Parts: sequence; structure tokens; C-alpha cells
Amino acid sequence: MKEIFKNVKEKLVSKYTNNNSSENTKKIKNRIKARFRKNKQIISKNIDNFFDWIKGAEIVELSECNTNEDPVRPELDNKFRTSYGRKIYGVKFKGEIHAVMCFAFTNEIPKTVEELDLMSKDAFIQSIRRDYQVGKIAIAYTVWSKKKGGGKLIVKEVYKLIKKSNHLNRLITLSPLTEMARRFHLSNGAIQIQVNETTQNFEYEKV
Repeated sequence: MKEIFKNVKEKLVSKYTNNNSSENTKKIKNRIKARFRKNKQIISKNIDNFFDWIKGAEIVELSECNTNEDPVRPELDNKFRTSYGRKIYGVKFKGEIHAVMCFAFTNEIPKTVEELDLMSKDAFIQSIRRDYQVGKIAIAYTVWSKKKGGGKLIVKEVYKLIKKSNHLNRLITLSPLTEMARRFHLSNGAIQIQVNETTQNFEYEKV
């Protein structure tokens, strides 16, 4: 970071001091230096604030979420999100929820929300015979963040929880067929495993 600031500052000084008198050159240099000191302080403060919130955040299970904030599937109510073993997880920081991820647990990979519903119900019924450990696959069907870094953080923390589970062995998404969803999951370490008519599935193998 220091080297970047130094290089940019030197280029600006060189650009704006050529063909100027020595007195003007000195004034320009001082103005550029003052501006860079101020910008450097602002950037450093923003970086510190970002890492403070990341370090202080925790993953929590939620009984409900504000579905109106869901940019992916706002039509799914909280009853759907919490029935048949489905769960909602959030990233909490200073008493506020800054990112949310909703899951259904299945034994197969769904291609639609309708399949997700049926498969998670089936997995739940099967779990009655094995201590209510629902499904083998965690299907993340929506995720959103209200704070920078929240989306990546919740993926990472949920992945840890799934790997600690004694019955879940895969984390797969049921994502909308958009470039935004594709970029988000690929940038966070997932691989695309299939493209469907209206959705796409990504799998997190390592986060």
C-alpha cells in the first residue's frame, strides 16, 4: 500500500511541476503531499473499520428474517424458510444482522424451488428414523448482504459449520440464472456444477 501511494504521488508531482517555476513547483508539491496524507488516512481508517467488523462478527441461527430484503427469492415466507428442517443463518455484528443465507437440506440436487421443497420434505421425513439429522446436502437457495464483506463471510462461516456436521457432506447452491450470482459464487471459491433451465448450481468444495 505504501509503495502504491509513493508511486502515484511521484507521477503526479512530475506531471504538475514540469514547466513551472521553482516557487510554483514547491507549492504544488506541498498541495499534493497534503492531499495524499489526507487520502491515506481515510483509506487506512476504512480498512481498519472493515477488519474490525469482520473480526467482531459471528454466525447465528435465526428464527426469521426480513424477506423483503431478500433480492433473490422475496416471495418465500419465513414459514417456508424454517419448515421441514430448513434453516436461516445470519452474520451478526453489534446486535445487527448484516448478511443472511437460507438453507434447505436434501439428499439430491434440486433444479427448481419446487424440487427444493419436495426434496427437503422427503429428507426431513427420512430423518425421523435417524435422530432428525436432515439430509446429506446443504442447499443454499438465497444469500444477501447489507455490509461490504458480509456475503463472503457468511459463506465461509456456514461452510465451517457444514464441515463440522456429522451428516452433511456438501454445500451446493440453487442460484438464479444471472451473471451476478455466477460472479459472486465463483469469486468466493465455488465451482459451477450445472446450468438448468431457470437456475444454476454451484458447489463449495473449499473456502
